[in-house]
Amino acid sequence: MYGVNCVEHMMTSWTDDLPLCQMCGVGTAPNCVYSPDGKGTQSHPNEDGHLRFRGEDGCFLYGVFNGYDGSRVASFASQCLTAELLLGQLTSSHTDTDIRRILTQAFDVVEKSYFETIDDALAEKAHLSNYLSPQSQKVQERLKELEQEVSGGATAVVALILNNKLYIANVGTNRVLLCKSSSDGQNQVLQIGRPHSTDNEDELQRLAALGVDSARVRQAGHIAGQSSTRRLGDYRVKFNYTEIDLLSAAKTTPIIPEPEIHGSQSLDGVTGFLLLMSEGLINALESAHGPEQANQEIVAMVAAELAQQTSLEAVAQSVVDRIKRLHHDVYVSGRQRATYCSRHEDMTLLIRTLNMPLADGALTPTQGGRIYPVSVPYSNSQSTSKTSVTLSLVMPSQSTLTNGTNTASTLEEGTPTPGQSPTATLQSTNTQTQSSSSSSGDGSLFRQRGSQAAQPDETGRVPPYVDFSQFYRLWGGDHSDGQSTQGGLGPQ
Repeated sequence: MYGVNCVEHMMTSWTDDLPLCQMCGVGTAPNCVYSPDGKGTQSHPNEDGHLRFRGEDGCFLYGVFNGYDGSRVASFASQCLTAELLLGQLTSSHTDTDIRRILTQAFDVVEKSYFETIDDALAEKAHLSNYLSPQSQKVQERLKELEQEVSGGATAVVALILNNKLYIANVGTNRVLLCKSSSDGQNQVLQIGRPHSTDNEDELQRLAALGVDSARVRQAGHIAGQSSTRRLGDYRVKFNYTEIDLLSAAKTTPIIPEPEIHGSQSLDGVTGFLLLMSEGLINALESAHGPEQANQEIVAMVAAELAQQTSLEAVAQSVVDRIKRLHHDVYVSGRQRATYCSRHEDMTLLIRTLNMPLADGALTPTQGGRIYPVSVPYSNSQSTSKTSVTLSLVMPSQSTLTNGTNTASTLEEGTPTPGQSPTATLQSTNTQTQSSSSSSGDGSLFRQRGSQAAQPDETGRVPPYVDFSQFYRLWGGDHSDGQSTQGGLGPQ
């Protein structure tokens, strides 16, 4: 029976005995608030959670949980979801429809089981609030204790690999990126799904259908302190939503725990990596550098670390540490974006490699496949279509990863070596039509930098040293179907 497994095993922490996936690494950093002199202080205990288990029958389960107002929900969800998915519920004989149903049902069990654990506390809280004198100091102290016990929620993103097919289940504002390397060593970056946030058109339409004023929600940018429109836990928006101004007109519960399921996506022949990121990590990078190229930046960081590090744990932690430093450095610089970087929340990054090699410790970073970062000046604010432009980056090209271990590394033809430049691919993907086109250069996009070090501008970035004339020409050739490029590509 669903739910029984979850509640029973929560008491014994049985998930500690499950085998961890060795093709996965996790990096974390606690929240931080900066003083005017740049010194950081943690403002509350870490509230994120994650899971990374290898089940039976070729099943792998990963998850990142962004908790708020305490870690209780994130911790409960990570253990309960594992119990609901890795106790034989999933087998290789299941169809895609079966798996989507099981995933959705598992999240429903998490929600109901969590509220069962705080049901007595909620009842006592309601009793004390309604029937006893609110002036009593003891009553006030007890109400405060109960509020701490029952408050809080979490957003969650879960990745399931079964039969070498990928399924993503998302609730809230975390992010998933799938980076696939083609046979010629280039990367394609795909963001799977959109965050359930107050600027998600589909979510705003869902809320409007329930009677909620979606325009007010969009303008507010948050609901009861969070930007997510789907959450686990958080009794305030589940049971007391009529007392919340933005939600009071809703005909039924507007903030839901139902996951959006993406998949399956075949991983046969795929080389690359999967990234699961907490909202805190995404926000820290976007606060420091803006949201335009955040996906490309983090993929470049991961690929660079994969070319140098010898463990996935070190790769993930190095990337998190780098983002933390970038965020801090922008704050202390006093430059334009410093006002957005006075604090950051807990950060979690989970990396799962897909037939992806780790660096050989004897290789230099260049020999391992150096990454040449670039920034594409793309802004399509006038367009209403859900279009993203991604720049492919050369992956480190070495041997394959077998059972989580690195075999002997060899340089292949596609690996950049000293004096050799990588090629770049620009890919435009329209998520409404699911169509895509790409065009490749011959490496001439990349020019040698002068011997003089470039100085950063007010945003903390160095001036571009890449000639994009060919890029603009190729883009114009592939998109000469009458679409206006005004306000889009080209120097602004």
